[in-house]
Amino acid sequence: MLNPPAETPTLPSIEKMNFGTKLAYGAGDVGVAIVEILLLSYLSPFLTDVARLTPGLAGWTQLVARVWDAFLDPVIGIMSDRGNVFGAKIKAQWGRRYPWMLLAAVPFGLLFICQWLIPFPASNQWGLFGFYTVVSMFLGIFSTMYSLPYTALTAELTEDYNERTSLNSFRFTFSLGGSIVALLIARTVFQQVKDPAQQYLTIGIICAIISVIPIFYCVWGTQARAKLVNRLQSARVEDTVSLPLTAQLRSVFTNRAFMCVVGIYLCSWFSLQLTAAIIPYFAVSWMGLKQADSPLIILAVQGTALGMLSVWSKISQKVGKKAVYFMGTGFWIISQAGLFLLQPGQNLQLYLLAILAGLGVSTAYLVPWSMLPDVIELDELETGQRREGLFYSFMVFLQKICLGVALAVILQSLEWTGYISPTATVLAPIQPPAVLLAIRLAIGPIPTISLIGGLILAYFYPITRERHQQILLQLAERRKEL
Repeated sequence: MLNPPAETPTLPSIEKMNFGTKLAYGAGDVGVAIVEILLLSYLSPFLTDVARLTPGLAGWTQLVARVWDAFLDPVIGIMSDRGNVFGAKIKAQWGRRYPWMLLAAVPFGLLFICQWLIPFPASNQWGLFGFYTVVSMFLGIFSTMYSLPYTALTAELTEDYNERTSLNSFRFTFSLGGSIVALLIARTVFQQVKDPAQQYLTIGIICAIISVIPIFYCVWGTQARAKLVNRLQSARVEDTVSLPLTAQLRSVFTNRAFMCVVGIYLCSWFSLQLTAAIIPYFAVSWMGLKQADSPLIILAVQGTALGMLSVWSKISQKVGKKAVYFMGTGFWIISQAGLFLLQPGQNLQLYLLAILAGLGVSTAYLVPWSMLPDVIELDELETGQRREGLFYSFMVFLQKICLGVALAVILQSLEWTGYISPTATVLAPIQPPAVLLAIRLAIGPIPTISLIGGLILAYFYPITRERHQQILLQLAERRKEL
């Protein structure tokens, strides 16, 4: 596995992507990254500690919104594959993906701001529950309308095995950079603004503005490349996705390579997102840190992950995607297991473990999304159809269901074990031992087990660099015959 790949036949290809196209594509993930990291890290404590929603209802509002969002993903994915939703004229000018991205941009930002409003007093629990659930559902709609077509562009901008890894390294450099910017903004606001409600609303407004602008830059900077690929690969007919939905689902879930990638992605991102969601509670309730310190922990993870993206990308070109995933996840497992053993006051060890986790988190960003376009080409070889939107949507669909259930269970466990919400006079109440154990289990053993599952699935992933080259050669031969 560690030897350099053998020489493979040259494929008919177009000119490689220039730096400007990669830069524009990468910038497109900034907004989604900012919104995701803030929702993951701070929506739960905002709902329980500031809006004063009970942990149980806070968990239910996130579960309902994420399940709704998850079931919406395949619908939008299939519709964006067909490409005729907005009419032939708009499709001819903008392609299959870009109309969705442009339509979603502004509502996406406005709804993110609404997520941090407090429209009812704490006594009106069902009013708060209804408001946050509806806002989250609509935010999910517009987030999906943008993010699914955006991620599906990876397979449409290049077919090159290594260039896809490079493209995703640009994407996740901006993604991690956006996360870091959001966390720095959050820390600054937490330090400068005293009122908790104003803290979160200020963060929401600033980050919403920053999130929307890169969407338009991404469309502007990548559209010419996407048109060029579609024109030169004219044998690939965009509107061939005509199988009935049940037949499409059957072929997707019997695709061994896809199920391996889905499993790798689920295990990695479940661990990442569950940890991000529980860190604010872990930092304050177990480690005894201040609220403004929790962004620093996540910054240590994200900053390390950002710095390692280019390193892992270069290593991947020599040893392959699977080997890189094994390396990074090994560091990550050590970190997650270590977090469970930490004791209050061991702050230096906490940050060292966060840095160690960042080594693995970087591969969670890079590897699954680099594998998926290869799976899409295998599917095209087997079915004769291009279904990027379907594959991307079902990958995210399963992840959102899994995360929604996990967040609901974690928050419900806090309520069952007697979580005490902060007050104006007691900002960090001493939590019962059962609450502290629930928090530690959520940050240590549960993510560790999930990561081990990801390693097992990565071992069985069947598409090597050589196999991918064979797939592309067979596709090229087929297109010549058409």
